[in-house]
Amino acid sequence: MTNRREKETILIVDDAPETLELLDRNLASEGYKVLSASNVMDAINLLKSTEIDLVISDIKMPKVSGFDLIRFIRENLKNTEVMAMTGYASVEGAVKAVKAGAEEYLSKPFTDEELFSSVRKAIEKLNIRKSGQKDVSASHRHQGIVGDSDEIIKIFTSIGKAASTTATALIMGESGTGKELVARGIHYSSSRSAAPFIPINCGGIPETLLESELFGYVKGAFTGAVETRAGFFQTADGGTIFLDEISETSLAMQVKLLRVLQDKEVCMVGANKTRIVDVRIIAATNKDLLSLIKKGSFREDLFFRINVITIYVPPLRDRGDDILLLAGHFLRKFSKEYGRPEIKFTEDTLRALGKYSWPGNVRELENLVQRLIVMTESDSIDIPDLPPYMRFSISSSAGLNRTLADVEAEHIRNVLANLAGNKSRAAEILGIDRKTLREKLKKYNVNPD
Repeated sequence: MTNRREKETILIVDDAPETLELLDRNLASEGYKVLSASNVMDAINLLKSTEIDLVISDIKMPKVSGFDLIRFIRENLKNTEVMAMTGYASVEGAVKAVKAGAEEYLSKPFTDEELFSSVRKAIEKLNIRKSGQKDVSASHRHQGIVGDSDEIIKIFTSIGKAASTTATALIMGESGTGKELVARGIHYSSSRSAAPFIPINCGGIPETLLESELFGYVKGAFTGAVETRAGFFQTADGGTIFLDEISETSLAMQVKLLRVLQDKEVCMVGANKTRIVDVRIIAATNKDLLSLIKKGSFREDLFFRINVITIYVPPLRDRGDDILLLAGHFLRKFSKEYGRPEIKFTEDTLRALGKYSWPGNVRELENLVQRLIVMTESDSIDIPDLPPYMRFSISSSAGLNRTLADVEAEHIRNVLANLAGNKSRAAEILGIDRKTLREKLKKYNVNPD
C-alpha cells in the first residue's frame, strides 16, 4: 500500500557495539538510513535534532532504561514508532514494553526475517497514522487534486506541460478517478483561465439533443425552438470545453466534432452560415478508444485529433498512501460541513481503507466518508461502521498465505457480525444447516454474539 520515494530513517539504541553493528549492516542493506546510539541520553539528543521514523531500542541498559526512552518518545514525538528488543524475553517484559508504547517487540536472538518483518509492520503503522493525520497543504493539492504519490506528482507535471500549450488533450482513466479535475487544472493553469470552462457529459445528453446543446440553434429550426440559442461551443469562446465520455458520441456527432477541430467553426442547427470559435477542446474517456476504433464505433481520425496530449489518471488502488490522505481530507471537509470537528478514523479503519480495492475510485471514497460522517454517532469511525460489502471485501483480500480454515472462520465471523448474531439467517446465507453452523462455531471457537 505504501508508496514512498525514499526509505525511512531508523535509530538503533543498544549498549552492545556488536548489536549496533549487526543491525546497522542488515537494515542498511535493505535501503534504510540508519543512525545509532549506545545509551538513552545520546538517543534523546539525536531525536531532538533529527527526524526519526523508527527507534529500535534495547530494554535492559545501564543508568536509563529503554522503557524511559519509549515513554519519552510517546510523550514528545507523535510521528516516531518504537520497537523494543531484549535478551531477557518474558511475557511480562513484552507487556510492559507494549504498554509503554512500543509497536513491536523482538526477543534476542532473532533472525533477519523476524527483524525485517517487525520493521515493516512498524513502518506501516507509522505511515497509516501519518496519512490519517496529514492535512492537505498546498504541496499536496493542485486545482482540487489531492495526493503526493509518484503517480499524482506525474499528473501535476503533465498538467503544467499541457497548460503551456493550446493543443487538444485526451484524459484517460477509470470512472471516478478525477478526470474533470485534471481538465480544470489544465484550463485554470493556462492563459485561458479568465475565460469560461464548460464541462459537457456526452453520455448524459440524449443524442437527439446533443448537437443543439453543443452548437446551438436558430429560432424555428425545430419544434420548440422559439428563440435563437447559443450552444456550449459559443459559450466557451476564448476558453475551454471539456467533452467527458467522448466515447459515447455517435459516429455522426464525431464527424461534426472533427469539423470543429479542423476548421475552428461551428454551425448552429437550422443556420446557413458557420461561426468561428476560439475554443480549446479537452476530451476524456474511461474506455479503450483503440478497441472502439477496431470495432468501428469510434473514428480513427477524430482519435488522432484529440490525442495530441495524453494524460492517464491512475485508479485510486494504485495511488498508495493517497487513499489515506484523501480519506483524511474528506473527513475534515465533511466534519466541518456537518458541524462535527472532533470525529476521526481509528487506525484499524485507516488500515482497512488502505486495503480496499476502490472500484469507484475517488468518487466512491468521497461518498463513503460523507455517509459515515452522517450516520456515525460516536466521535470515531471504526471497522463496524464500514458497509458490509467493504468489510467482506477487505477480509477476502487480506492475504493468500492463510489456511482455508482461517478464511472460513473469518467469513463466518463477518456474516454473524453483519446479522447481529442471528444464527438461523447466518446458516441460510452460508448455505449450511444450523447444526453444521454450531459445529463450526465450536471448532473455530467463534462467539456468535
